[in-house]
Amino acid sequence: MNAKSAISKEIFAPHDERMLGAVQVKRRTKKKIPFLATGGQGEYLTYICLSVVCFSLCSVTNKKPAQASITKVKQFEGSTSFVRRTQWMLEQLRQVNGIDPNRDSPEFDLLFENAFDQWVANTASEKCTFFQVLHHTCQRYLTDKKPEFINCQSKIMGGNSILHSAADSVTSAVQKASQALNERGERLGRAEEKTEELKNSAQQFAETAHKVRFWQDK
Repeated sequence: MNAKSAISKEIFAPHDERMLGAVQVKRRTKKKIPFLATGGQGEYLTYICLSVVCFSLCSVTNKKPAQASITKVKQFEGSTSFVRRTQWMLEQLRQVNGIDPNRDSPEFDLLFENAFDQWVANTASEKCTFFQVLHHTCQRYLTDKKPEFINCQSKIMGGNSILHSAADSVTSAVQKASQALNERGERLGRAEEKTEELKNSAQQFAETAHKVRFWQDK
């Protein structure tokens, strides 16, 4: 099991949360922390995780309200488990800065109501995927006060987004299925018309044969 799958299972699943995405990061500017919360110094890995928790159906609207959040998760050296650290509600996110809109860059900033962090992702592609999921989640779960996405490549906001590509694939499949059904319907329609023509021809032939036999008997 990879780290992200383990985080999803260990940190979020027990609380009925579904992890939508995660990116491994390290700070661009290190903070001087003489003392860790665990009681000693040590190396650790940091992950920024995006998750959502759904509540029970509302009797009035019959819809499932949901809360999305961004959580900082750490794994300390020598440990196989993960620790949940700071968590922000998605509504608290004010700005997402991609740093450079003209190239694949692993650097990014996250600005919250009460915090500002400068990060470097493990890879530029990992950052891009996380940004795509984050942007999609903001559009889906936030009705107002959506965060500002600045200095981001166009593929993050749309176009080549993996989410848009998936949607396009589904749309294409539906269109092909619809076209196939229409073509099948046309073929069935033509077959029914042909059958009706044959039926009428057979009936006319039978009537003619009956008349001929009648006059022959006379």
